[in-house]
Amino acid sequence: MTTIKNKALPLLLLILISTLSFSCKKKKQDADSFTFAFLTDIHLQPEKNATEGFMKAIDTLNILKPDFVITGGDLIMDALAQKETRADSLYQLYKEVSGKLGMPVYNTMGNHEIFGIYEKSGIDPSHPLYGEKMFEARIGKRYYAFNHGGWRFYILDSIDEREDRQGYYGHIDSLQLEWIREDLKTVDKNTPLVISVHIPMISVQAQIDNGATAANGEGSVITNSKKVLDLFANHKLKLVLQGHLHYLEDIYASGTHFITGGAVSASWWNGPIGDLQEGFLLLKVKGDEFDWEYIDYGWEVKG
Repeated sequence: MTTIKNKALPLLLLILISTLSFSCKKKKQDADSFTFAFLTDIHLQPEKNATEGFMKAIDTLNILKPDFVITGGDLIMDALAQKETRADSLYQLYKEVSGKLGMPVYNTMGNHEIFGIYEKSGIDPSHPLYGEKMFEARIGKRYYAFNHGGWRFYILDSIDEREDRQGYYGHIDSLQLEWIREDLKTVDKNTPLVISVHIPMISVQAQIDNGATAANGEGSVITNSKKVLDLFANHKLKLVLQGHLHYLEDIYASGTHFITGGAVSASWWNGPIGDLQEGFLLLKVKGDEFDWEYIDYGWEVKG
């Protein structure tokens, strides 16, 4: 037995060393790889079984285990024309349910998060939570950036209120433009970048629906998107994640993918839009490249 042990020991050591070597190589290979999800247009509400639907999406994500989640706005349904009690209850519902995600969540603001800007809400502009202030008080900053896996992510506020209180339009305000300009001075030009906005920078959906010469409305795209994108011209902008339209599109131009990410709620929890089911994007990053897929998480409208 002693002889067998002596002969077996080098073999066991060799197996152990090989296993550790493979493990180290795998870790080295995977060091520049990560996954994340993009969930847009959740439109959470106590009606239409929306809470149950969102929980099914969350259960799917907790199985998939992406490194983090970015939401694309329209988290709730809605604050634009609501009394404070209703709007606040929707925010609290969103915080409670989204808190069940087992990974970090980076929220983007959508138009439905803007509190009381429609006159029929009865909310005066002097209200301390008016407009974007409720989002900032309940969720967090309306624009910011973070780093992950060698990439830098910009979360932007793409909503501006019309002066006549007759609605909103797509726009990146001057405060954000200046902040982006200054932040990019500190970012290596070879760093891959991602932008998340609610209202799209670029979309062809109007042309798909109405013909090649159809124009986008001011509420369906960011009206000063060129000014924004020009700030990133000398950087490696790989991806712009967008929501708002509840359509799925991937436009590739000048080295950047502009992906409009469908909707967790599809047709506002009324079923699919055409053949597009309720879903979200799962993105897999390797180095400075990525792949994506649209995940149908299996929700079906009841009744």
